[in-house]
Amino acid sequence: MTTIGFIGLGHMGHPMVLNLLKAGFTLHIYDVVTEAMQDLTHHGAIAAESVAALAENADVIITSVQTGQQVSEICMSHDGIFSHAKPGLLYIDCSSIDISTTHLLHEEAQKLHIAMLDAPVSGGVAGAEAATLTIMVGGNKADFERAQPILKAIGKKIVHAGPEGCGQAAKICNNLLLGISMIGVCEAFTLAEKLGLDPKKFFEISSNASGQCWSMTSYCPVPGILENVPANRDYQPGFMAKMMLKDLRLGQHAAEATDTVIPLGSVATELYELYVNQGFGEKDFSGIINLLASKLND
Repeated sequence: MTTIGFIGLGHMGHPMVLNLLKAGFTLHIYDVVTEAMQDLTHHGAIAAESVAALAENADVIITSVQTGQQVSEICMSHDGIFSHAKPGLLYIDCSSIDISTTHLLHEEAQKLHIAMLDAPVSGGVAGAEAATLTIMVGGNKADFERAQPILKAIGKKIVHAGPEGCGQAAKICNNLLLGISMIGVCEAFTLAEKLGLDPKKFFEISSNASGQCWSMTSYCPVPGILENVPANRDYQPGFMAKMMLKDLRLGQHAAEATDTVIPLGSVATELYELYVNQGFGEKDFSGIINLLASKLND
């Protein structure tokens, strides 16, 4: 069975490791927060002392961290993955990062004869726990096929988006749309309530009409309408607002780099900046309804 190294054991990485263990893979794990490794060792994962030590024992390495800078350091520092990779390594980056860093990593990996896939995920913590993530993959088709048994252990919908960078491009565009649509749903519920319409009645109507979208029908931001959504637990994430803001900023940077006009994306970024700056960065991104319902209307 393939030995996997997994770096980054946060809200997403932790359940992804558990699902890989359930699938029978041998897991070497690493995180800068030592405590993050302890629980997983009780489930059979092997804690590595460093990135280098992990790389020397892994056939496949997966990273799931927050920023492009972190991925670059993990891969390209003197004690990083690329300097200590076993021959034939397949490297899969499941982080959501900027396109330019992704292309740079692909270039460096190719020089070292390391197969690489950019494979960001969508579905949040619930999807990671249930192994129902959507995984959008950029890279060589043969490497994509090689990764299938691993990706199927953590995801449900796995799509080869195209060559290197296309996985990140798909994630950036998807989350741009997600941020915009969540704000639209929150605006509609806020206005409906101001007009005297019961939120449950509005949901019943709009979720079966032309206004329906995922942000409404699967992740409704109003408490008491859907089960098992962050709105019912005081907006505990879920998908943190600060991560939504990070992804919207990635969209802004990509738009600037390609001279693309995204006015709704710009407004969504400004609103999430306001929400996060008010101290709600670790609340679920659907909690922005409280900003729209009160702060902007005061």
